Amino acid sequence: MSVLKNRAVLRWLVPVTAGVAVIGGGAAVGTFAADAEPALPPRTAAQLLVDLQTSRLDGLSGTVVQRADLGLPQIANLAGMAGGDELTTMLTGTHTLRVWYSGQDRQRVALLDTLGERDVLRNGRDLWVWDSRTNTAKHRTLPESGAAEHAVPATPAEAAEQALAAVDPTTAVTVGRSARVAGRDAYELVLTPRDADSLVHQVRIALDAKEHVPLRFEVLADGGDRPAFELAFTQVDFRRPDADQFRFNPPPGVTVTEEPADKLPAGKHRPGGPADKLPAGTDLRTVGTGWTTVLVARVDAAGLPGGAKGGDGPAPAGAEAAAGLLEALPKVSGDWGSGRLFSGRLFSVLITDDGRVLAGLVTPERLYQAARG
Repeated sequence: MSVLKNRAVLRWLVPVTAGVAVIGGGAAVGTFAADAEPALPPRTAAQLLVDLQTSRLDGLSGTVVQRADLGLPQIANLAGMAGGDELTTMLTGTHTLRVWYSGQDRQRVALLDTLGERDVLRNGRDLWVWDSRTNTAKHRTLPESGAAEHAVPATPAEAAEQALAAVDPTTAVTVGRSARVAGRDAYELVLTPRDADSLVHQVRIALDAKEHVPLRFEVLADGGDRPAFELAFTQVDFRRPDADQFRFNPPPGVTVTEEPADKLPAGKHRPGGPADKLPAGTDLRTVGTGWTTVLVARVDAAGLPGGAKGGDGPAPAGAEAAAGLLEALPKVSGDWGSGRLFSGRLFSVLITDDGRVLAGLVTPERLYQAARG
């Protein structure tokens, strides 16, 4: 199966969360240990792109380490106000995952930390989410077709696909240094945005020299010499995992919750996608293309932090913390209006007083330009 033609496969090649997401203060990030550069036959950037686009993957298992230093402001309770998506915490600090892939119908990822383990398993139409800390599990029966894509968390190829989608005349594509990743020889494909409004300096994708599968994904911020976001396999095996890896055997005393099966009406977005996480009444659009794309959302007053004040019902969960976060952000203003700015090394988010949220991997000046439109 082609790696870049199947999005479900992409979600398992690289444990990554790509896009504009804001979750908490990052820890210091180092680079993964590198061995001496292997001597590989020369290949051009065009050849590596073809290798990536035509690679095939039938099975995989391995260990992935992810590190992030997004330069987020140290604001108390920032992670808590983001809401209960456990896997979004991967956007800060260092995390270790185990992944297994055996085709579109069998996938598993385990997020390991000092407090326990959280697993997401897909076996056919059965989807299980288990948390060892609380010994609770959720089970869902997936539709027969069309909704499997959201069944597992994003994992280096989905990130690679999103980066490659920006390859156009505004991107310089070159070959970097060869490397050893997870004990395997790898070529390095380097994407460099030409647009000065992009906060991304470079994206570096290490491709397995034999399997042509991404083994490491690094994003360097403008002005930085170390990755702001980095994830890589530390161990990888391209054999198809045993079927037992995808069977969930509830441990003693586990509390199981049955959730309704997802139904995806024709023409609708997939459940669990970005639109599901936005408040009701949100109007979503994009401005620009490629590296300098800006996401613009117009939210009803009740959907903004602190906007529900004065209502008869209870305040939404996390509303008080969100309002506190908004007040802690620096005020900004211009001919576009006024609002608050939240920014890191790789992204900027502008929350305007008139109910708009603008975000992108761009400079604040690019957001102000988009806000004028």
